[in-house]
Amino acid sequence: MEYIRVTSIEDPLFAKLHSLMKEVFPPEEVLEFNLWKEPLEDPGIRVFVAVHEGEVVGVTEYRYYPDWNIAMTDFTIVGKPGLSLGRFLANKRMQDLQSLASEQGVELFGMFAEIYDPYRKTDHEFGGVKIMDPFVRREVLSHLGYKRLDIDYVHPSWENDGEAVEGLDLCFMPTDDNTHELPAALISEFLTTYYSVLEKKPEKWNKMVEHLKNRETVALQPL
Repeated sequence: MEYIRVTSIEDPLFAKLHSLMKEVFPPEEVLEFNLWKEPLEDPGIRVFVAVHEGEVVGVTEYRYYPDWNIAMTDFTIVGKPGLSLGRFLANKRMQDLQSLASEQGVELFGMFAEIYDPYRKTDHEFGGVKIMDPFVRREVLSHLGYKRLDIDYVHPSWENDGEAVEGLDLCFMPTDDNTHELPAALISEFLTTYYSVLEKKPEKWNKMVEHLKNRETVALQPL
């Protein structure tokens, strides 16, 4: 298994990557092909594929923010069963992030992720890929150490139409298991930066961010 970074839409691996995304994720979660040009060229956005026998069988995209010493997992796709892809991608991603943090002279503080809550919304098929089932993914991410932030979470649609996407939790995986809360300012600043690429923000999202700005901390709850 190879772990290969993709930095251009001209890379043949990107076409395979994007096709896999469209097979697995709902439309509002997938950025248009040509709109990937700048993100892929951004050194802060890291897109890696797992390549097995010449085929893209897994994908992960994530970012490291040195100013906050945190990361964000944009998405992870496990495209085939029986290859230990989840473990492979998680381990390779963490090795890369710890390397980036060590360049700053620190150990990674933790990583954000948006996680579907299938107990609230059950209509996500994820392309019929059973290992991407939201119930399975939620438990896997819980095992990895992710915890749910105690907020009513929405995010702007990646279709940039100003619609609010619900049915997810914003979660955080602290490196230190003794971390039980996060500064609300960190969360609001992170979300404002992360979604700055989208011009149209839903009113629910704006209210959520404003609410965070008026809080001191946000508790981390079991997932």
